[in-house]
Amino acid sequence: MRTILVNPISFVVAILAVVILLIPSLVVLPYRAGPVNKIDSIPVNTTEKVNSPKPIKGKVVEVAVYRAALAKTEKLPIDDYLVGVVAAEMPADFELEALKAQALTARTFIMKRMKGPQDTGLPGGAIVSDTVDHQVYKNKNELKKIWGSEYEWKLNKITAAVRATSGQIITYNDEPITASFFSTSNGYTENSEDYWANKFPYLRSVKNPWDEDSPKFLHQKLVLIKDFEKILGVSIKGKSIGVIKARTEGHRVKEVSIGSKVFTGREIREKLDLKSSDFTWVKKDEYIVITTKGYGHGVGMSQYGANGMAKKGKTYEEIIDFYYKDVKIKRM
Repeated sequence: MRTILVNPISFVVAILAVVILLIPSLVVLPYRAGPVNKIDSIPVNTTEKVNSPKPIKGKVVEVAVYRAALAKTEKLPIDDYLVGVVAAEMPADFELEALKAQALTARTFIMKRMKGPQDTGLPGGAIVSDTVDHQVYKNKNELKKIWGSEYEWKLNKITAAVRATSGQIITYNDEPITASFFSTSNGYTENSEDYWANKFPYLRSVKNPWDEDSPKFLHQKLVLIKDFEKILGVSIKGKSIGVIKARTEGHRVKEVSIGSKVFTGREIREKLDLKSSDFTWVKKDEYIVITTKGYGHGVGMSQYGANGMAKKGKTYEEIIDFYYKDVKIKRM
């Protein structure tokens, strides 16, 4: 048998050469075993979901608000605006679910407003004012002055309510509703057409037992008879003040006659600056004592009622479904 001698140096060099040639293939082969996963580029305005740990952020919606006391228009992100509205419109010590319901009505209001005609008649291109004509709004500096040492926890709670409903609005037939609200009912909410001119199918009267503990449920006001007569342009003789001729489905005064004049309950409420259009009255000495039940126009969501529902364990979705008929909560 012939023995073949191998040069050790040549053998090592040959092995190294083979390894160097194989390494690129070994690196590439595992990634060619199947299709490559990738995330395609996504248009800015799409709602398509992608497998990404971070949300895709679109353009921030801004609200132009006319600050009436300052006589100037400010633009701010919608969630900052909503925090300032909820803080101004509902007590921060209300239940979180009630605050969420308030945030939802506020967002629905502003989105409906922004979808409508942009010529609002307000200065500086503002969409809304910061007054009761639209929605009351307070910025953080104003809230600090109002809340003082309670500022941090109150702001955090309201911010949590706004974020929990982020992007949600109340719709009817896929359109944002007129999300009206008020402080306290008289035990019922009001049909929209019984207070305003328009009839909305989702603003229907409902029996509302959740307001009994509201500090604004009952109120009395004294009006001098001479002032009463002057304001309404009537003359009060004898014991009779007037006759309530009809009430609404929401148990508020629909029509009342005083002498030869006939007024709506809303007219009496506004002329005499009453808390509600559910009123009764009696004469006492030189005064007329007017007792009202509830606080506000009565159409839509009762704020104290919403809080009463939340205390009983109702969610903000259940609160919305109770006060607005046949609506859906959808994303903007």
